[in-house]
Amino acid sequence: MVGAQPGFSRYTSSPTTGAAGLSPAAGSPAASNATLLDVIRGLSGSTTETVERGKTIFFPGDPAEKVYLLRRGAVRLSRVYESGEEITVALLRENSLFGVLSLLTGQRSDRFYHAVAFTRVEMVTAPAASVRKAIELDASVGLLMLQGLSSRILQTETMIETLTHRDMSSRLVSFLLVLCRDFGVPTSEGITIDLRLSHQAIAEAIGSTRVTITRLLGDLRNAGLVQIDRKKITVFDPLALAKRFS
Repeated sequence: MVGAQPGFSRYTSSPTTGAAGLSPAAGSPAASNATLLDVIRGLSGSTTETVERGKTIFFPGDPAEKVYLLRRGAVRLSRVYESGEEITVALLRENSLFGVLSLLTGQRSDRFYHAVAFTRVEMVTAPAASVRKAIELDASVGLLMLQGLSSRILQTETMIETLTHRDMSSRLVSFLLVLCRDFGVPTSEGITIDLRLSHQAIAEAIGSTRVTITRLLGDLRNAGLVQIDRKKITVFDPLALAKRFS
C-alpha cells in the first residue's frame, strides 16, 4: 500500500489571522494579530453552539440574524432547485466562516442555501447586528471577514466542479478526493478522512442513494483502493484513485 501523498494532508493551521478585531471589553480596535476567532468571540452577544448531525442550522430564506465560525466538525451547504434536487455547494471544515456574505453584500445571499450539520458540530456565533457594528467601527474587521470567506468560495467552486460528473462512480471518487484534501489525516496506510460518514450521509451529499453508495464503496474496497472501518474511510493512494477514474 502506498503511504500518504503530498497535497492531501489536512489543513490544520489556526483561524485566519489579519487586521485588528474588537476587544470584548472596550469594543475598540485590538492588537493587529487578532484572529477571526478572537473577533467573533469578542463581539457582543457571541456564544458557542453545538448542533447534532443532520440538524438544520438555517433554511433558505431565513433572516440573516447570525454569523457562524465553525470550530469542530463539518457543515454542508446545499441548494434546492425547482426540480426538487438538492445539490451540495460546499462542505465546510474547521475554522470556516459562513453566514457573513449577506452582511458584506447588503443582501441575504447566504440564506439561498440550506446549512446542515454534516457531522456533530461546534460553532462560535455572533449576532449580525454586532458584526455589522464592528465593521462600521473598524474597516479591518470587514477585511478579516473577507479573508475568512475566501476559503469557502474556493470550496464552493471545487464542490460544484465535483458534482458536474454525470457518472455516479466518478462523482463519488471526486467527492472522496475533496474529503481527503479538506479532512484527510496522513497515516501509515494512506489518507484517513477524519469524519465518521454513513453511506446515507455520502449519498445525500452527492445526490445518490444509500444502496448505490454501498455498492460503489464496496467496489472500491474490493479493488484495494479504500478501507472502511467504523464509518471512517481510508484512501490508500489518492493519486492512484484519481488516475483510475480520470
